[in-house]
Amino acid sequence: MEYPMLERYVLDEYKMNLNAYKSKQLTRRVNSFMSRSGAKNEADFVKMLKGDCALSKKFKDYLTINVSEFFRNKDMFLQLEESIKKYLAPDKNSLKIWSAACSIGAEPYTLGIIMDKLTPNKKHSILATDIDTTILETAKKGIYTKNDVKNVDDYLIKKYFTVDGEKYIIKDEIKNRVTFKRHDLILDKYETGFDLIVCRNVVIYFTQEAKNKIFQKFYQAMKPGALLFIGATENIYNYREIGFEKASTFIYRKPGGN
Repeated sequence: MEYPMLERYVLDEYKMNLNAYKSKQLTRRVNSFMSRSGAKNEADFVKMLKGDCALSKKFKDYLTINVSEFFRNKDMFLQLEESIKKYLAPDKNSLKIWSAACSIGAEPYTLGIIMDKLTPNKKHSILATDIDTTILETAKKGIYTKNDVKNVDDYLIKKYFTVDGEKYIIKDEIKNRVTFKRHDLILDKYETGFDLIVCRNVVIYFTQEAKNKIFQKFYQAMKPGALLFIGATENIYNYREIGFEKASTFIYRKPGGN
C-alpha cells in the first residue's frame, strides 16, 4: 500500500502493521474510507485522523473487520467437536485452547459451550485474543442479537443464554471459562502449550508471507497432537512443509502426542 504516512500513523496509534495485509484489497478499502470521510489526499486524511478521535476510532474499527457469530459454519463446528473427542480426549485432559482474533466473543463462547457439552464438570482454559481493545470490551459483556445466535440450537439457547427482549446474554458458567486479552498476530509473541487453536476468517486478509509466518507460529505454539481449526474459505497449502498433517478438511494436527 502506497500510503507511508498513513502506515506510520496506524502503526503508532493502533499498533497494527499494514504491510502484512494484502496490498490491493487494503488500498481499495482505505481509498473508500478516505473518499467517504472527505479527505483530499493522504496528508489531509492523516491530519483528520489526528484531530478527530471519533473518526480515528471508526477507521480502526473499519480496518479490523469485526464479523463473527456463534457456530459460524455449523457443520464445521460439528467436525471440530468430533475431532476434539477423537484426538484430544477432553474427558482425560484439561485442554488449553486459544481463540485467535476472537472479535465479539461469539467464537470463544461457542468453544466454551462445546467443551461444557463434552465435559460438563471439567474446566478447560480458553484464551480469546483480538487486536481491537474496543471489541474485546464488547466480547467481555457477552450480550448478543438474534442474528448472532441464529446457528445455535434452541436447547442450547435455553441452557446457555438468558433471553431479555432482543438481547441474548451468555450465562456466567460459559463467560467465566474465557479469558480475554489483546494480541496482534503479526507483532506480538505467542503463548505456547496449546491443545487447540481456532483462527478463522482472519488470515485471508494477510499477504502469503504473513500467513506463512502466522501458521508457523501457531505450529510452534501447539503441543504435539494439538489441533488447528481454520475458516471455510481458507487452506494451508504448504501444511506439510510447516509440519502439520490433516485431521479433517479445515482441521490440521501437529503430529505426536498420545
